Amino acid sequence: MSFIDFTAIVRDAWAAYDPSTPALWIEDISAQVSTNHVYKVQLPDRRFVVGKVSYFGKYEHFREDHTIINTLAKTLQPPFARLLARSLPKQGEVFTFRQQEGETDVWVVFYNPIRIRNRFPRRLEPADIERFGGEMARFHRACADAVPHLPASSKTLEWDIRELLERVTTAEWGTATEDERGAIRRQCQLFLAGHDACGAGRFLKMPVFVDWNIGNFSLDDNGALFSRWDYDWFRMSSRMLDFYFFSRVVSDRGDRTTFSYVVDTFMEPRFLLFLKAYHAVYPLEADEVRFLKEAYRFFILNYVIKYGRHFFRPRYADQLQSEAFTRYFPEVDVRFDADLLLNHLSLR
Repeated sequence: MSFIDFTAIVRDAWAAYDPSTPALWIEDISAQVSTNHVYKVQLPDRRFVVGKVSYFGKYEHFREDHTIINTLAKTLQPPFARLLARSLPKQGEVFTFRQQEGETDVWVVFYNPIRIRNRFPRRLEPADIERFGGEMARFHRACADAVPHLPASSKTLEWDIRELLERVTTAEWGTATEDERGAIRRQCQLFLAGHDACGAGRFLKMPVFVDWNIGNFSLDDNGALFSRWDYDWFRMSSRMLDFYFFSRVVSDRGDRTTFSYVVDTFMEPRFLLFLKAYHAVYPLEADEVRFLKEAYRFFILNYVIKYGRHFFRPRYADQLQSEAFTRYFPEVDVRFDADLLLNHLSLR
């Protein structure tokens, strides 16, 4: 991608939002692992807002997602009523700014700042894992209760995978070998077949944030969710899409600065502990547990293969995409054991 002056675009976006209030300065506060672009927009009287920039996928999905998130933020009941950041509205709708010029198509949304409290340690204790399981179940149940009040979502898992199947034959995939293209096609077909076999089409479509690494949420002094940010992977889908990152949070490996996306964290005793605590609060169906394998496969196909170079800096994207072919795809059908999880929950 050629150079784009994101700071200038954020400045233009703010001027379009509120021309009467000057942006005194704009500071890049983006994380250094991903390619996300996040900016602090300093306003008079020591006020500031956060500007989020995106430039891949579809603008219509970007606007749709942030509209759903903002409605969710206003709909969630206590204790989650203040959990999510609120987008800035204009004329009764979430304000989004789109700049199209030549090959440039960049979008901006503004958020009010959100408070941050405590972070999990890199490696959790068993009591933390059980508390986390119950808390995520309560949050999922609150999100499920909010579904009737949320705008419709046009994205589906099948749409994303079928689009990937179409794109893998285009020039965009010119650097992939024919073996790699074949592997992607096979994994897409396996996902679609597994999705149907689990009856995933009947699962409740609810808000899921997918990326639950410990840098994306904070806790109060009692270990309850206090705030959640970073909505890049948000979608309306099965709650099971959240569970792979739950397994990573509780993993024996703990949080690491260098990472891989292996399936093994699903099989750890620590994840079984989390799963049982979750199930006690918001029970899972057997088919949902079986679908965990396909939720993981979808994550690798969509967020590592399809969009990896948009989400991760080049060295991480190269590593993760290479490992997808050498480890993630070959291991998912060998190492994932749904029966182990089902027996632990006394499900059939």
